[in-house]
Amino acid sequence: MIIQSSLPRRPDKIIVPRRLRRRDHPGSALDNYRKPLGQILMDIGALSPHDMITAAALRRREDTSFADILLAHDMVTQVALDCALSLKYSAEIADFNLFPAEGALIERYGAARCLRDNVLPWRRVGSVTVIACCDPGMFREIQPRLRQCFGACIMAVTSTTGLHQELIRLRPYSLVQRAETRIPAHESCRDRALVPLIAFLTAATLLYGVYSLTSASTVFSALTIFAILVLILNSGLKIAAAVSQLLVRKSLEDQDLQRWPPPPLGRLPTVSVLIPLLREENITDHLLARLLDLSYPKELLDICLVIEEDDTLTRATLSGATLPYWMRQIIVPRGKLKTKPRALNYALDFCRGSIIGIYDAEDAPAPDQIHKIVRRFRSRGPEVGCLQGVLDFYNSRTNWLSRCFTIEYAAWFRLILPGMQRLGLVVPLGGTTVFFRREALERAGCWDAHNVTEDADLGIRLARHGFHTEFVNTVTHEEANCAAGPWIRQRSRWLKGYAMTWAVHMRNPRKLMRDLGPWRFLGVQVLLIGTPLQLLLTPLMWSFWAIPLGLPHPLQAQLSPTAFAWLAGIFLTAEALNLGCQVLALRRRQHQGLWKWVPTMHFYYPLGVLAVLRGLISMIFRPYYWDKTAHGVAMPEEPAASRHH
Repeated sequence: MIIQSSLPRRPDKIIVPRRLRRRDHPGSALDNYRKPLGQILMDIGALSPHDMITAAALRRREDTSFADILLAHDMVTQVALDCALSLKYSAEIADFNLFPAEGALIERYGAARCLRDNVLPWRRVGSVTVIACCDPGMFREIQPRLRQCFGACIMAVTSTTGLHQELIRLRPYSLVQRAETRIPAHESCRDRALVPLIAFLTAATLLYGVYSLTSASTVFSALTIFAILVLILNSGLKIAAAVSQLLVRKSLEDQDLQRWPPPPLGRLPTVSVLIPLLREENITDHLLARLLDLSYPKELLDICLVIEEDDTLTRATLSGATLPYWMRQIIVPRGKLKTKPRALNYALDFCRGSIIGIYDAEDAPAPDQIHKIVRRFRSRGPEVGCLQGVLDFYNSRTNWLSRCFTIEYAAWFRLILPGMQRLGLVVPLGGTTVFFRREALERAGCWDAHNVTEDADLGIRLARHGFHTEFVNTVTHEEANCAAGPWIRQRSRWLKGYAMTWAVHMRNPRKLMRDLGPWRFLGVQVLLIGTPLQLLLTPLMWSFWAIPLGLPHPLQAQLSPTAFAWLAGIFLTAEALNLGCQVLALRRRQHQGLWKWVPTMHFYYPLGVLAVLRGLISMIFRPYYWDKTAHGVAMPEEPAASRHH
């Protein structure tokens, strides 16, 4: 599939009037500097008067440059724009093919700093350093910093693409190292952060084996009682969150209208959306088509397709696509590891938006989603650093597994997580349809490149740095795993990541308590370590099925009949409330009929036991291994118009 812009491209042939070519004309450089960029483009025949008026009107209501508007709407070519900027600022056009940039100059200024300032120290000409700049209007602002580093400086003009390509060619591994170690070591699970957890798991397994051989009944009873306590805490947290959300008796949309009225009109910001891709062949055409459906102004969109350097499959798939100006590829060089958060860290420096969003390869976001995100951010204070959308599945009726996955997600994203927000607890983020204020994201340290559940970890770090996460009534449909093997692999990575995140943040429990407070501290314990523990101990709970079958149970000798009755009541109440919440989460039209499958969730959750065992083994032997989820197995069952209903 080839993505083409709906507007025709302007020809690269540029007519430069004689009065603009005469550099010896008195005052010509000053005249050009004073002249608007659009007028220069019209003078050289690169921009029509109609396009000039349209672009000027857009510029007045949007927070982006005039040049970005022209390029996004295909009103001019990059060649014409570079020529006009060269005339306006009396600056040379940087030709990196003829004169490659000097690596030593880049090293002196810093690759990350070059990306932040949109400049590239190009070459020395005598005692003067020529600085290639892709935003000439901002050059005067950063010139003092450049002079401190290089002395006398003059500007040359280049495109954003040209600057990025030259920087990546000369300094790829300094950017990779920054991506892999972006957050401080004490907040990361790299190096020796997981050693205590792995040692504890290994020692616990050995002790369990030894004691089981000597006093199996005592060990079994103790673990069963512990499993009951974990079940009570986990179920209590989820039920309390769900009830908190249900008591509102309003949909998320009604809450949005009541609590956050539309903000006053203002200039719209630029939004960058990172989409990490890895070995994607079947999903790419659908992804590009869905991105074209987004209704946010294209000149304010910065869609970054993040691709690993050695991912020849995805690169070959995209090689035949002509991407519009607002959609580009970012190639991530090889490094010590290959994870999604590492790729996101690398790509972040190349983003130009003040709001950063994440989509997955198989996502089908609502067309008006980014408008809703921008409105919510503008209506809330800077303490709201993150917004999370609702996730659902477009292949919910493929088979039994996809139906159960949909039921689980409906309860999680429509009841439990919004309820946790209402209770004031830390919200673990989803890996997609999550948007950040860039300032908040960078203050929290961005993503931990070594964590395989980077979203949950980042949610906790945002909270520890004083930022809040809120939910927005906008839905992204994605692909549910509909085969047992991929489901178990995906879930094992999530559970392993929960344990990794818990180990990192619990290295200093007192500081975590100070940062979050007792209530949120307890919530983190129940969620991060309680979730994998409950699944790990689930087989012990299955032993209670022996009682109705007339078989003996080890706890019968240690508990009275009354205690056993109370225990049975706890189990039945928790199960009834869980099932009830799942049924209530399926009230929407798109989930019609799925409530009949809720009782079969008893056979769905045991798959999590296999997942947690697999995650435990992976934690010990391959802690940083990223188990890739295959996409494109099931395509949408409905057309786009109904999908976004």
